[in-house]
Amino acid sequence: MKRAVISDIHGNLEALEAVLAHIASQGIDEVFCLGDIIGYGPNPCECLDKVIEKTGICLLGNHDQGAMFDPEGFNSGAERAIFWTRSQLENATGPRDQIDRRWDFLGTLPRVHRDDPWLYVHGSPRNPVNEYVFPEDIYNQKKMEKLFGLINKASFQGHTHVPGVFLESLEFITPEQTNHVFEYRDEKFMVNVGSVGQPRDGDPRSCYIVQEDDKLTFHRVEYDNAKTAEKIYQTPDLDNFLGDRIKEGR
Repeated sequence: MKRAVISDIHGNLEALEAVLAHIASQGIDEVFCLGDIIGYGPNPCECLDKVIEKTGICLLGNHDQGAMFDPEGFNSGAERAIFWTRSQLENATGPRDQIDRRWDFLGTLPRVHRDDPWLYVHGSPRNPVNEYVFPEDIYNQKKMEKLFGLINKASFQGHTHVPGVFLESLEFITPEQTNHVFEYRDEKFMVNVGSVGQPRDGDPRSCYIVQEDDKLTFHRVEYDNAKTAEKIYQTPDLDNFLGDRIKEGR
């Protein structure tokens, strides 16, 4: 098995195209997406079309859900962005069947995918769409025990945009600590695969993982984030901060 797992594209077409090109060079068998295809970024329609075409499994993220229903728990900037995203999907030009296909795709996204012993979610094993698991949660023993109690061997998730591996022994391992390759251990683990379109770990490059039978590898991919940021700056309903942050990886 050689599976690419991507997450949190957030309407960033330049990042998605760069990551898909990188994946194509890796001899990948299949691509999974853990959600948040849209939201924040300037190209929701184009990103949806590429995910529909290129992924085998795709899950529901909280921003995908927010585009279809009333967004809950969003800050003002994120809420404005999701309403703008919804308008882009509703008023898109092009063939009617392509427009309908995007809504149909979003409306049928599952919250969880199981491929025993692996679990795939957007947020967490306990709340697949909305719960964050941050690196500092290793100090919240009760929370971590509950999460690991729902895992057979490992879970793969996104949502925080911060890549790394949580161990059941309450340790968080950054990709840099293992030279970007994590070999599976006897204990359970949770993997945050990072973000394609809006990294928040101080590295502005896109992040995704390649999962194999005995290990996983974190990949960082450069893309033209200045081009994406400029699109955001030129869109009044998208806060300039959203462009600034992708250039800074925060």
